[in-house]
Parts: sequence; C-alpha cells; structure tokens
Amino acid sequence: MRIALRIAYDGTAFYGFQRQPDVRTVEGELIRVLSKLGVIGDAESSNFKGASRTDRGVSAFFNVVAFDVENRPDLVRGEVLNHHLRDAWVLGVAEVPDGFHPRFWAKSKTYRYYLVDEGFDEEAMRNCASLFIGTHDFSAFARLEPGKDPVRELTRLEVSRRHGYYVIEIEGKSFLWEMARRIVNAIRLCGLGLMEPEEVERMLAGDYEKKVPPARPEGLILWHISYEGIEFEGDERGLNKAKRDLFERYSRALTRAALLGDVLIEL
Repeated sequence: MRIALRIAYDGTAFYGFQRQPDVRTVEGELIRVLSKLGVIGDAESSNFKGASRTDRGVSAFFNVVAFDVENRPDLVRGEVLNHHLRDAWVLGVAEVPDGFHPRFWAKSKTYRYYLVDEGFDEEAMRNCASLFIGTHDFSAFARLEPGKDPVRELTRLEVSRRHGYYVIEIEGKSFLWEMARRIVNAIRLCGLGLMEPEEVERMLAGDYEKKVPPARPEGLILWHISYEGIEFEGDERGLNKAKRDLFERYSRALTRAALLGDVLIEL
C-alpha cells in the first residue's frame, strides 16, 4: 500500500527539506515520526520520496511526500501525525498507485513570494514579470546543478498588490535551484528602477556577466502542486491542530511586526 501526504511546514524551523546528517530537516522530521509510529522501517525500505526539495527557510502550504506503508496504516492520518510532528503539518492523505512519485507525477508547481512594498513602480514590475513567461534558458536566474537542463517553462507569473506588500505568484512544470527567488529579485530590482527590462531580456538570451542574486528565502512558500487523479483528504482534528499552531505563529509575527512598525514611525 502506497500513501501520499500533503504537508505544510514553517521553513524557518528547518535546514531545508532534504534529510541531512546532524541537522533538522522537513524530510527528517517526517521520517522520524513515521518510524516512531512503526508505519515505516526507514526511508529506503519504504521508498520514501518528496515532490520538492525546498531550501532552508522556504515554507510550504502544499508539498507532497509518498511512501510504502509497512505497518499500521490506521495511524496515517492528520490527527495522529500532527500530534507528533513539530513545525510541520499533514493537511491531506491519499492512497496512490505503487509507482507514484510525487515529483515526476506533478503537472505543475506554484510558488508565492511575499514582498514588502519599497515604493515599487508596479507597472515596471508587471512588465518585467511578463518577460519570464514561456520557455527560456534560466541559467542567469538559477544556481545550476551538474547535469540539470537550464531550460524551463513558466506558464503563469502574476504580481498582485496588497496593503503594504506584493504577492508574486509563479507557476511552472519544474524549477531550478533558487530560480523562483532570483526571478522575484529581478522583478523587485525592476520595480525599484535598478534594472531595465532590456537587461532581463539579454540575460534570458544568455548575455550576462553576473547573475541576479536570490531574494531572501523566508518570503517564499510552495503554494500548490497539481496532480491528475490524486485527491488528498484531510480530517477535522488534524486540520484544527494545524490551524491552532499556525494562528499562534501568526499572532507572534503580527505582534512583532506591529512593534517594529511603531518604532520605525517614531524614528
């Protein structure tokens, strides 16, 4: 029996998604709990796989892991898992085919970046964003790994203004390392008048000396992954536990933001 979990997590609490020795990661936290409950033996024997290896500091509202259940399938539900998990939450469970791989079966991924308004030129941001849509060589906007094809396709890139900040939403089939954060920073620089659209076009064409540095990871969240024929079902108690935990974090962050905002006003 193969099970997929839709998971959310606070990326600031982990050293990234992928398990590493001696540091706390999202994958490591999930494997710890599943092994503790006896659902799996270890990552290898259960064929444990993840959809997206988010970087340190990057959060997720919809990432996916899958594994073969070796024992106690009755324990694979949000109510139980969220009781044991820390800084991560199971929002849905789905039984999937034996060959299901959460990364290779994904039809598209959507990232969101939350960007504080620095007095941006909104039209310049939108013009810059439009240049990235379509199929391009994103070498200038990614940290390349050996053997990775730098050509990717973005199907949607939207810039939405909210009260005091912007949300930049990027959708594509797959992403390179740091690609979303470097694209966001290019849009930010265009919005500040520090980068021109013509420069972005040249960089996408391979004409560049320096790459655009990535935006800070804390503003990025993996918002959605699309699958065909896979439906994740959450349970009320598991979702309520996630809501309580997330509201507590929201309250702390909002209090701190209000405090610092008043300090800035008084300076």
